Amino acid sequence: MSRVEEFEQLRPLLFSIAYRILGSVAEAEDAVQETWLRYDLSTTRPTSTRAYLSATVTRISIDVLRSARVRREEYVGPWFPEPLLTDPYQDPEHAAELADSLSMASLLLLERLSPLERAVFVLREVFAFGFPDIAAAVGRSEAACRQLAVRARRHMDAGRPRFEADRKEREELAERFFDALKNGDVDGLRQLLAADVQMAADSGGKAPRWAEAIHGVDQMCHMLDQLLLPFLRIGGAMEPRQVNGQPGAVFRDRDGKVVNTWTLDILDGRIQAIRTVSNPDKLGHMGPVADAWALLREAEQARRDMAGPQPADPATTRKSVPERVREAEQEHRT
Repeated sequence: MSRVEEFEQLRPLLFSIAYRILGSVAEAEDAVQETWLRYDLSTTRPTSTRAYLSATVTRISIDVLRSARVRREEYVGPWFPEPLLTDPYQDPEHAAELADSLSMASLLLLERLSPLERAVFVLREVFAFGFPDIAAAVGRSEAACRQLAVRARRHMDAGRPRFEADRKEREELAERFFDALKNGDVDGLRQLLAADVQMAADSGGKAPRWAEAIHGVDQMCHMLDQLLLPFLRIGGAMEPRQVNGQPGAVFRDRDGKVVNTWTLDILDGRIQAIRTVSNPDKLGHMGPVADAWALLREAEQARRDMAGPQPADPATTRKSVPERVREAEQEHRT
């Protein structure tokens, strides 16, 4: 087998390792490409190509993560990982670990770890690498790697919900939720949302976001009624998908361009949180990206047309969600 063939066979694994360490599709792809360049220039043939390439992509990802941490501290608003629709690496023996580690919730928990803890956790808990290979990858002793793994596991376990819904239950509830959205069934939505449900959006300051966050079932239902239904009326499409291994959806404009993604956190038979990613820099790997600001204006006009004439007295006119979104964005810019 040639070097190219060996590398292409292992590419899905390398990308999956890099993505879980970095939380970025673009950065993971760059790390994999840099791994290939180093492998191609190497004059020696490793004993284990899998171990060598995994160690190389891990070291590159750790270096990238250290510099990315500085940029994320200056990020506008909440930072979420780039949405991933399909994990290219599949391993039936570790399917549960792979799926869990891909979720937005798990990736955000990984953000709390140091780069070394994160790399060790990913290699050990997700991909079941032995400690000798992990030690070679991160440049630490096996004993040190064992300690890093214990600390990382403790932090991850402390942040996870105590009881999680099984996959079938999550998928059934998500299907009911998106059906209710599509049909404008507000009462149906209320039955599926937790009382303290919240929505948070990652726009990076480059797309509309729902102020800082939306909290509570009343605010959520109001937002969906004010914003989502007009969006669907102007030709927007809601495409239920697995996003980072969780029930979610990709929203597109009438031309099929990506507007944003949603992922649902489901617990105790209710949707506890919705995370949306609308930063166009994080959506480009999924295809052409829509002009979200233009869509917001068009959806707002559709909402007004649906509502009919409004009272002229400002004191009796309730601000819409899009109006509050624009005000929040203008305040942020100033």
